[in-house]
Amino acid sequence: MSVVYLGTSEFAGAVLERLAVSESHRPSLVVTRPDRPSGRGRRLASPPVADVAKRLGLALAQPQRVNDPDAVAEIAAAGARGPQPPVLVVCAYGALIAEPLLSAQPILNVHPSLLPRWRGAAPVERAIMAGDEQTGVSIMRLTAGLDEGPVCLAGNEPIAPDDTYGTLSGRLQGLGAELLLRALDESPPFVAQVGEASYAEKIGPEDRRLDPSRPAVELERTVRALQPHIGARLMLAGGQPLGVIAALLSADADGEGPAPGELAARDGRLLLGASPGVLELTVVQPPGGRAMAAGDYLRGHGLPPLAS
Repeated sequence: MSVVYLGTSEFAGAVLERLAVSESHRPSLVVTRPDRPSGRGRRLASPPVADVAKRLGLALAQPQRVNDPDAVAEIAAAGARGPQPPVLVVCAYGALIAEPLLSAQPILNVHPSLLPRWRGAAPVERAIMAGDEQTGVSIMRLTAGLDEGPVCLAGNEPIAPDDTYGTLSGRLQGLGAELLLRALDESPPFVAQVGEASYAEKIGPEDRRLDPSRPAVELERTVRALQPHIGARLMLAGGQPLGVIAALLSADADGEGPAPGELAARDGRLLLGASPGVLELTVVQPPGGRAMAAGDYLRGHGLPPLAS
């Protein structure tokens, strides 16, 4: 079976590594997004999947648009190299797969949620933000609808109270690779999704903002959900964001902590009053600076005023 792999993110790169070392499913072609400017210097940087493909010596394509005729022809040619019909595998590619690719060959999608819960772009982050007790990975057949296709395999993964995106996604990468290899080896039947769907919208600026009018428990989950890849932030006076790398729920919530919407320093601790509850900011990152413990930040910067 000839496999063509489409992916972009670090999650997709980790799944690709497992696929590439398998005996019978090493991809004949890896397709990812073009290099993009990144960082403060805006230098061109390759997607994580491109880095993995180059390191493993896999054939690589980075078309501007995967549905353009040239890209479709390259994928078809790569898929035709094997003795059996080709299979496309999609994992966190980050762009819509449309016709004629959808109908040209079977397409398996590795999606890190228990579908139909958390269809969409940010399923791991949204599961943590929502306080879900478990999530998982589904192997589905890609269709025109957003993550609506039938599922052939799924596996559960508990969400621990201290899980961050980094810790949870690391476990889901391994589970996703395991399920994908099983799907390629065993060709299990597909079954339509059952239940009410929920949608994991892409993380935007407002999702990153720690709004003290919300409960502290929700703010703490937001910090964990965005660590370490995106980062939550608290808006200071003057419109400057204070990055919040790590936080925890504080016991200073029964009349001893700051009022909702106030920031306070107590014994080297940085406390944010929420509604209800208190969030202790344990690791922060000032604008243009490096991440540091809250106590170090307070000694160097003092207590900053919050945006009104």
